[in-house]
Amino acid sequence: MLSLMAHKQALGAYGEKLAAQYLCESGMEIVARNWRCRYGELDLIAQDPSITAFVEVKTRSGLGFGTPAESVTFTKQQRIRRLALLWLAEQDGPWRRIRFDVVSVLVPRGRGPVIDHLTGAF
Repeated sequence: MLSLMAHKQALGAYGEKLAAQYLCESGMEIVARNWRCRYGELDLIAQDPSITAFVEVKTRSGLGFGTPAESVTFTKQQRIRRLALLWLAEQDGPWRRIRFDVVSVLVPRGRGPVIDHLTGAF
């Protein structure tokens, strides 16, 4: 039996996989997954010809603690913005407009996943 931490990690990895698949099916290309630096991690970075999207993925198995998107606090948003600037500083271009998205993945027990993509969430 999985420990609670292992279960949460597996659920999160599953949600990120589903989110990446969803974005690809929507016409975006995933250019980075779990990009890390000493200040934190960006879940997904996706692009289409006109935009780079920094995507925070939140996965939950129920709504007992609110929706997945509700857990992206102002502090978390600020951290993601700073990390995005660091990622952009490492890139050569081509430069695109940027936006910050949240993909919520709800995986209720015994039912299929529900994906909600909030473009320009913050």
